[in-house]
Amino acid sequence: MNTARLSPRVCSLFPPGVVAAELREKGDPSQLLPEETVFLGRAVAKRVQEFAAGRMCARRALAELGTANFPIKVADDRQPIWPDGTVGSITHTAGFCAAVVAERRRMGALGLDSEVVGDVNVEIWPSICVPMEAAWIRSLPVSEQAAAVTLIFSAKEAFYKCQYPVVGESLNFDDVSIEAVAWGGSEGAFRIRPLRDIAIARSTALPMQGRYLFHEGFVTAGMGFPAAAESAQ
Repeated sequence: MNTARLSPRVCSLFPPGVVAAELREKGDPSQLLPEETVFLGRAVAKRVQEFAAGRMCARRALAELGTANFPIKVADDRQPIWPDGTVGSITHTAGFCAAVVAERRRMGALGLDSEVVGDVNVEIWPSICVPMEAAWIRSLPVSEQAAAVTLIFSAKEAFYKCQYPVVGESLNFDDVSIEAVAWGGSEGAFRIRPLRDIAIARSTALPMQGRYLFHEGFVTAGMGFPAAAESAQ
């Protein structure tokens, strides 16, 4: 039985037309379709559970679009292969998994990422944050800094996932900067500003923007490009 459920809170990060599902328990490998299990290889139990959780969430969301029991295979670049006419994104972290999907005629691409607040080690903050982000972090009370860094990390991951299917460009953490539009609440918006000439910026209005949500010890970031941005490529 697929125990993933629809997620209004994750859905709130996206424009109308996006469907979200989440799972708070370990994924059940028995829910994987035969066409999906071939991609597991010698994966350890934790990875198998994560893979299963992602597919369970994706299938629950796809059912709302009228697509049932679709095997979500893995492309050569490790991206999920969605049904024709559909876009989506999957995220999983310790204790939480979610997926979002939409019809391609409504959304050109989707990006979703969830992280455990405070799980980003202090030692790697300099590799995640560009100077302007680091200055913002230092300006915050110490009690808020770990959450802010986690937001930056999650927002960049969501953006990278969103733009990759459109332009096929791999990005690094220092290629863009993240700005929290209104810091201090449990949810809000973030802006993405390119720090070099990246492909997606050539056909998308700047600054690009996404939304974030702090919930139950996690931060979840999401963003989407309208169908026009995808079709312009």
